[in-house]
Amino acid sequence: MTDKLTRPLLLVGCGKMGGAMAAGWLDSGITGGGVVIVDPVGGAEFRDNDQVSIFKDAQSLPDDLEPEVVVLAVKPQQMDAMLPDYARFAGPGCMFLSVAAGKTIRYFKAALGDQSVIVRAMPNTPAAIGQGITVICPNANCSETQVAQAETLLSAVGEAHAVKDEALIDAVTGLSGGGPAYVFYMIECMAAAGIRAGLPEDLAKRLALVTVAGAGQLAITSDDEPAQLRKNVTSPNGTTQEALAVLMDPDSGLGPLMRKAVAEATRRSKELAGS
Repeated sequence: MTDKLTRPLLLVGCGKMGGAMAAGWLDSGITGGGVVIVDPVGGAEFRDNDQVSIFKDAQSLPDDLEPEVVVLAVKPQQMDAMLPDYARFAGPGCMFLSVAAGKTIRYFKAALGDQSVIVRAMPNTPAAIGQGITVICPNANCSETQVAQAETLLSAVGEAHAVKDEALIDAVTGLSGGGPAYVFYMIECMAAAGIRAGLPEDLAKRLALVTVAGAGQLAITSDDEPAQLRKNVTSPNGTTQEALAVLMDPDSGLGPLMRKAVAEATRRSKELAGS
């Protein structure tokens, strides 16, 4: 784990993602300089924490504030209006870490200047319960220490991995960024299929939910690859094999559908980023 921050961390936006990150940082002890939150309505859960200061907007921030990291956790459509208010912090000594989808390093460099230190991150929603996975991409101005700090900050809400090629963030968005929605929809479909097969609705929904959750946990904790775990469940000429014959159809099965889904999400991510 990298050394903890010695100057304040400035969190802009304290919704579900920002709040989850702040809770993780405070629990981990990395924010030795404290956390400063800017949000007009959020952050109430931290009001009694003496390590946290909350302000309603950028204009309310102290003039002498010198954050070590500025985390941008607002919606992408809000970024144009609010980013200029924080340009005064840009420079080699302050890292800007953005979790806003579709906003590129080039976008932040144009707003913050050529000397700005920028890390673009793509988390996913399970970060809200500390089970997320995030991929980050730093710009050339980031030091090794700053990259390590970004990974540590995002590891507070799950796993964090770094890539050097920003173009990969679009594929990350298509796979893990939207991935929770794909899994939620699979749970819906499994439950609906169970109901159609005659199960009571409540039981079908619970069976689908716990089956997916348990299988995911087994895949994470097992030494076996998912392909081997699948084979372990599949008896020759048994019921699971019959189901997999449908799901693994090379033309209409889950494989080609998932490839198409991730490709479409990746394409849209590129469009939103203007690349």
